[in-house]
Amino acid sequence: MTRLTAFLTRYVVPALTALSENTSMAAIRAGMVSVVPLTIIGGLFLVVSFLPVPGWEAMVAPYASLLQIPVTATFGILGLVACISIAHDLGTRLGQEPLVSATMAATVFLLIQIEPTDLTFRTPGLGSQGLFTAIIIALVVVRTQKVFTDRGIVITMPETVPSVVYQSFLSLVPLLFLVVVFWLVRFVAGVDINQAVQAAFGPLVFALNTLPGILVYAFLVSLLWSVGIHGDNALDAIVSPIFLQYLAENVAAVTAGQPLPYVTANGFFTTFVNVGGTGATLALALILVRSRDAAFRQVGRVSLPTQVFQINEPIFFGLPIVLNPVFMVPYVLNALVLTTGSYLLMSWGLIGRPFINVPWTTPPVIGHYLVTGGDWRAAVWGVVSLCIAMAVYYPFAKAAERARVHPPSAPG
Repeated sequence: MTRLTAFLTRYVVPALTALSENTSMAAIRAGMVSVVPLTIIGGLFLVVSFLPVPGWEAMVAPYASLLQIPVTATFGILGLVACISIAHDLGTRLGQEPLVSATMAATVFLLIQIEPTDLTFRTPGLGSQGLFTAIIIALVVVRTQKVFTDRGIVITMPETVPSVVYQSFLSLVPLLFLVVVFWLVRFVAGVDINQAVQAAFGPLVFALNTLPGILVYAFLVSLLWSVGIHGDNALDAIVSPIFLQYLAENVAAVTAGQPLPYVTANGFFTTFVNVGGTGATLALALILVRSRDAAFRQVGRVSLPTQVFQINEPIFFGLPIVLNPVFMVPYVLNALVLTTGSYLLMSWGLIGRPFINVPWTTPPVIGHYLVTGGDWRAAVWGVVSLCIAMAVYYPFAKAAERARVHPPSAPG
C-alpha cells in the first residue's frame, strides 16, 4: 500500500491535479452545475405526475399534459443552458466580456441545431442529446473570441460609447467568422455535427452504463479522494454530461410509460454509492462514536451531523482517511461493493433506477427513496448499504483503535 501511495503521489496526482485545475475543465464543471436546478425542478413535476400512491395516476391523468410542460421546458434545454453557462464562465476566466461570450456561443449552438429541410430547430439537440456538442461549441467559440481579441482582429469603437455597445462591436468579426465556418460545415458540407460528436463520445457513453465501466469510475474517484484529490471534481467535467444524458433519457422513458434504459443515471453514484459521503464514511462515523479511543470518538461525533447530509470532510481529514493505508483500503472497497450491489439490484429489477434528480446533500435512505421516484425497496437497500459499509469498515477501525489504545511497546 505504501508503494502504491508513493506511485500515485509521484505520477498520478500531479497529472490529475493539473486536469482538475485546467481552465476549460473548470468552466465545464461550472456549466454542468448550472443545469442542476433545471433537472431538480423538472423532477419535482415528474414526482407529482407519478406519485407512488394507489389511484394517483388515474387521478392526475386529466392534468398529465399540463404537468409535463415544466418537465419538457427544463430537460428540453439542458444543452442550450450548458452552452451558455460554460461560455460565460470560460469568458470570465479568459478575460473576455462574459455576456458576449455566452451570446456568441448560444448563436452558434442554435445555428447548428437548425434542420436544413424545414428550417426548424432540432429540439432533441437543444436538450441532453446536445450536451457534448454544447461543451465543444462553448470552448471553441470563447477560445476563438480570445484569439481575435488578442490579435486585434476586431472592430473598436471610441471609448466614449457605452460599454455594451463597445463590447458588442468587439464581437462582430469573431462572431461573423464563427457563423460562416459552422454554416459551411453544417449546411454546405452537410456534416451533422451533433451526430459526429455523439459518435465520438459513444464508447464512453456506453461504458459508463456497464458494471465494469462504472466500477472503474468508482475506483478512480475513491482512489483520488484517498490520496487527497477531490475525485469528483477531477472527473466531473468528463462524466457529468453523460450521467445527465442518462437521467434525461430515463425521464423520457417514464413519461412515455417505457422501461428506464439507464442504471447509472445522475443520482446513482451520489446516492447509492456515496452513502453519507464518498466511501460511505457515514458508516465509519457510526462505528467511531462508540470507540474506546477518545480521539476516534470525538472525530465520529463531530463528523456525524455533517455526514447525514453527505458532507464527510471532517472525518476524511480529521481521522484522517487521506493517505492513511489502514482506512484507504475499506474506503475504496466500499465504493466498489456498493457500486456492484446497487448496479446488480437495478439490473435485475429488484429496485428502481434513478429518474429524479435530488440535491446531493439529501440524507441517505431518503435520497434512495426520492431518486427512484418513491421506491420503498430502494430505501431498504439504503439501510442495508449502511450495514454493509459498517461491516467493511469495522475490522479496520478496530485494528486502528487497538493500535492507539495498546501501542506496541518500544524495543528494549
